[in-house]
Amino acid sequence: MDGKYYSNERSIQILISLLKQHGIKKCVLSPGATNITFVASLQQDSYFELYSSVDERSAAYIACGLAAESGEPVVLSCTGATASRNYLPGLTEAYYRKLPVLAVTSTQDITRIGHHIAQVIDRRQMQNDVALLSEYIPATCNDRDEWSNTVKINRALLELHHRGGGPVHLNLETTYSCDYSVRELPKAHMIKRICASDEYPELFEGRIAVFIGSHQKFTEAETVALDAFCGTYDAVVFCDHTSGYKGKYRVPISILSSQEKAYCSLIDIDLLVHIGEISGGYIAMRPKVVWRVNPDGELRDTYHKLTCVFEMKEQTFFEHYVNNPSTVHHTYLDTCMNELKATWAKVPDTLPFSNVWIAQQTACRIPENSVLFLGILNTLRTWNYFDIPDTVYGYANTGGFGIDGYISSFIGASLAHPDKLYFCVAGDLAFFYDMNVVGNRHVGRNIRILLVNNGKGTEFRNYIHSGSAFGEEADKFIAAGGHYGNKSHCLVKHYAEDLGYEYLSADSKEEYLKNLERFLTPDVTEHPMLFEVFTDNENESEAIRIINNLNVSATGVLKNTVKSIVGERGKEVIKKMLGK
Repeated sequence: MDGKYYSNERSIQILISLLKQHGIKKCVLSPGATNITFVASLQQDSYFELYSSVDERSAAYIACGLAAESGEPVVLSCTGATASRNYLPGLTEAYYRKLPVLAVTSTQDITRIGHHIAQVIDRRQMQNDVALLSEYIPATCNDRDEWSNTVKINRALLELHHRGGGPVHLNLETTYSCDYSVRELPKAHMIKRICASDEYPELFEGRIAVFIGSHQKFTEAETVALDAFCGTYDAVVFCDHTSGYKGKYRVPISILSSQEKAYCSLIDIDLLVHIGEISGGYIAMRPKVVWRVNPDGELRDTYHKLTCVFEMKEQTFFEHYVNNPSTVHHTYLDTCMNELKATWAKVPDTLPFSNVWIAQQTACRIPENSVLFLGILNTLRTWNYFDIPDTVYGYANTGGFGIDGYISSFIGASLAHPDKLYFCVAGDLAFFYDMNVVGNRHVGRNIRILLVNNGKGTEFRNYIHSGSAFGEEADKFIAAGGHYGNKSHCLVKHYAEDLGYEYLSADSKEEYLKNLERFLTPDVTEHPMLFEVFTDNENESEAIRIINNLNVSATGVLKNTVKSIVGERGKEVIKKMLGK
């Protein structure tokens, strides 16, 4: 096309770039106005092998025949309105024959659906046996759109061959741009999927770390494989209390990564191997590249740096890359642990009476071979600042990440091993939300509940939370203060004792320490225990502030100053200007 090049619509550019990188070139195109920016851009690129079909029903069947005979994916493109409906018979054929057909239906802005606008129909849901995956690709207007659309298109293209493969649908929004002036197609970020039988990419040189989100219990063989990998590549394993890993290279990084006035260079990583599920630790990482390893094979791009997903067991991955298990390196580990120990030494004994102080006094003293359940947000954050014994296993309900059931989860876990001690740290709102389970007749003598009662959702009053800007007014509805007895010293006491619990309480550090030895008794006692500790949100917030400002560096102060002046968005702009 003379004087016409690629459309300036960024979503079109991302799709075309990724089609080329994934080796997809065969396209069957039907005429229309809504898909003209996509079709015209394909037409000027000699890489693609293009075919025309006026009839969309016929086009879909042409794609089936072409995909089956060539063994390659085939792209379909049509305009809006009922054109896309004519793909359904052919896509059904592709579904049951597992043929890799990518149906790209172009669309106007979907906010127009249902407003009697010509040629706007609703394709937001697909029949079960028409496509393995259906993704909506809106116009790309900012960096967030760019990241989201790039991941979704990568996912769609990978799904064409995933687990046998089949048809996939993209509903691609157009802005009807008439600008075709883009001569050079910007290269979009490609994500690959590697299965156990595939050729593995080389592990490049540089700093390597493993990050583990919440994780099921590690087997001994899995731990050995991960330790051997770390020893081979001088890597470390960044964890929180839900990670489940207790191997040699464990680094509980939370207290270092949360420092506001210090730049933690330990989390500058060339390759981050991401395993496990959702982490509730909100632990910052600065990787250049991320490889995710999980049998589900899903594209979960937590750090916006994902390049490979390894659909396999973690043990398979780590064992593949261990080339000399007798060679052991731990320089990175030593550096991390030295900095951790130095930072822990700075934690003052004069912390305000709070969940942070409670964790400081208690975490390392949890009896051996116990289980520790932590509430989400404030409790998980504060207890992650400190380490727990190697034989203590940690849990938190980070899946749905709600306050509504983790005491029930805690009780449920305790039923599995009546002779093992189970500890739970709960905030007052979460406790009262789930308090009915405390009276369940199956509750054993092996449970210990530590109830931190500050009379509200103190998370919303912490200085790091946006709710804190409302001050005392936040207590009315944001932090839900004043409910459930408003820190009554009798309500939980009578409830617990009437249910057969041994009840302890504390209003001060002195009282807490006086009762702590009893609460941490390493033997199963005659009754389950409930230890209620009364704190206030001012002390809770101030304790976190102290912990987050233990270390100071020039780079960290500058970063914090820039953030306070220009905000997160401005900080990203400055990073781009500096090429960092």
